[in-house]
Amino acid sequence: MAKLNKSLCRDGVVLGMASLFVISAIIVSKGSYKNMSWFNISTTTTPLPQTHITTPTYMNQRKGMGLQNLEINNRKKERDENLEMVEGDLATARALIREAISKKFVNQTYSPLQDSDYVPLGDIYKNPHAFHWSYLLMEKLFKIFVYEEGEPPIFHNGPCKSIYSTEGIFLSLMERETHFRTWDADKAHVYFLPFSVAMIVEYLFDPIVRDKAVLQRTVADYVHIISHKYPFWNRSLGADHFMLSCHDWGPRATWYVPELYYNAIRVLCNANTSEHFNPKKDASFPEINLKTGEIRGLTGGLPLSERNILGFFAGRRHGRIRPALLQHWKDKDEELQVYESLPQGISYEEKLKKSRYCICPSGHEVASPRIVEAIYAECVPVLISQRYVLPFSDVLDWETFSVQVSVSEIPELKNILLGISEERYLRLLKGVKMVQRHFVVNDPPKRYDMYHMILHSIWLRRLNVKISNNILDD
Repeated sequence: MAKLNKSLCRDGVVLGMASLFVISAIIVSKGSYKNMSWFNISTTTTPLPQTHITTPTYMNQRKGMGLQNLEINNRKKERDENLEMVEGDLATARALIREAISKKFVNQTYSPLQDSDYVPLGDIYKNPHAFHWSYLLMEKLFKIFVYEEGEPPIFHNGPCKSIYSTEGIFLSLMERETHFRTWDADKAHVYFLPFSVAMIVEYLFDPIVRDKAVLQRTVADYVHIISHKYPFWNRSLGADHFMLSCHDWGPRATWYVPELYYNAIRVLCNANTSEHFNPKKDASFPEINLKTGEIRGLTGGLPLSERNILGFFAGRRHGRIRPALLQHWKDKDEELQVYESLPQGISYEEKLKKSRYCICPSGHEVASPRIVEAIYAECVPVLISQRYVLPFSDVLDWETFSVQVSVSEIPELKNILLGISEERYLRLLKGVKMVQRHFVVNDPPKRYDMYHMILHSIWLRRLNVKISNNILDD
């Protein structure tokens, strides 16, 4: 068993990434796709309406925009040639992805793309060919600028153990890896705000005074600094910037800067649409509880012949969903084993591996680390949540490797699971095994793993934004 590299959550160490992947079809004649609609993260080829934004009042307009694309007109007196080059890259990517979606072979099982590592195929993907094109274009083009302002432990650092581990892992890998990161801000497609909400709470929040304004002071001051030092925030009203947090207060941390809340890409574990998570511009990523910091040896389950538990859950009673689950099923059934706390001497991990279905109800917040735990253990996740945008759902078809149960169906949970045919269960199990690669943490990162899937989610949202110059005469 190997723990996460000790330097991972501390000082950055430059790591070599895989060599740049070359796409043979990337060369497009100038202007060929001039009128092509932007790539939209759905698999439809129907062009979406564009929204032209010319003033900061956009912050009020974007709230509740739904599935409209966004165009920001940057009214400057001089052309920004660097911005035009960046937008040219993105326009080419949008065009190529749309073209791939429209090709007749998109629904076939064979992909003509050459990829030595992995070719996404199968039912777990909404559109495997479009995903593959998009992913390869991301590897070819995507550049991220990380603001260097701020000092650890609040900035450029995060926890790599516990329930907030994915926040710290991403922050640290973003600091260290060289494939996507650029030190030339003029060439970046997106700009990363490297603050850690988990670390702000740990180091600045007083549990007695309980003054949540520490989030406001830290985040607002940071945005103030970078918006006055660099032109990029004001140029796009924050729409090509992103923050990332797995802390429950991640959404709250963005309240205090309207551009950050309404415009910027918020990458959140707590992806709750009732709390104004907007899947058009915000990205959901998985919550992983690395209890000891171990990242290897976490995957793998028992053969089907040894899975003698129909369904399993163990967890505390909090939130609105778990009390209902515990009320109906706690300690009441040998096949559907539901615990508030496991008896002494019983292994939680072994229970996962011996179960066909692993029950994943939301707690205080919508996200649950049990979803990834189930996928690691090759146990079909049973999702019980409300208004939760599932991780990587732009690309992944969750219905092919999970079961979704409404809160009102909790009393019928056992009957629902027993009613799933063996044939369907085997398809779901196959999907769990296939999708596992996208939720694994690697150090250094590997293609198509969790780190790269988060980057791809950000890439898709940047493709949905166009920033352009409007040259004004004196």
